[in-house]
Amino acid sequence: MNKLIRILFVIICVSTVLCMIPYERSITFVETRSENSIIYYRPLENIDEFQIIYTHSIHLTDVYENYVALPSNAIQLLSMEYSDVAIGMPGYAEEGQTLHYENGIYKLQYDDAKVNNFVLHIGNVDYRLDLQHKNETVELKKILTRGKSYDVQIQKLSFYEKMKGVELNEQ
Repeated sequence: MNKLIRILFVIICVSTVLCMIPYERSITFVETRSENSIIYYRPLENIDEFQIIYTHSIHLTDVYENYVALPSNAIQLLSMEYSDVAIGMPGYAEEGQTLHYENGIYKLQYDDAKVNNFVLHIGNVDYRLDLQHKNETVELKKILTRGKSYDVQIQKLSFYEKMKGVELNEQ
C-alpha cells in the first residue's frame, strides 16, 4: 500500500510540473492596468502571420495591419494598408519604410520594424476591430472589454495558463 501511495504521489507531482511548462506559442491579449488579468489567446499553430483589421474612427475606412510572429517571440510589422491619408494615417514613407499607392489603396511596408509587444485600446465605438489568423476572423469587440487596453504579445503558454485563459475562436 505504501508503494502505491508513493507511485501516486510521483504521478501527481510529474503531472503538475508538466501542466506548468509553456509549450504552445500564441498571440496573447492581456488587460493592462489590472492585477487579475485574464489571458485571451489565439494559438499560432505554425501559422505565424496575422492581421489586425479595424475601421478608422474618422475616415470610416478599413485599415489592415499585417504582422508576423518571429521565432524570438518578437512581433514584426510587415505592412499597413489603408485608403485615406488624412488624420492619423501616413501620407509618406519614413526611413526604413516604402509607400505604394495602387487602385486607391496605400500600402506602407516596413523594412525591419520589430517590437516585443504593443498596446491595443478597445474603443467604445461600434466600428470593426478584428484579429485575422489562418483565414479566420475573431471579432475582438465581442470578446474583449470596451474602454480597456490590452498588451498584445507572442507568448508560449502552459496547459495551466490556457485553462485559466480564454481562447479566441472564430465567431
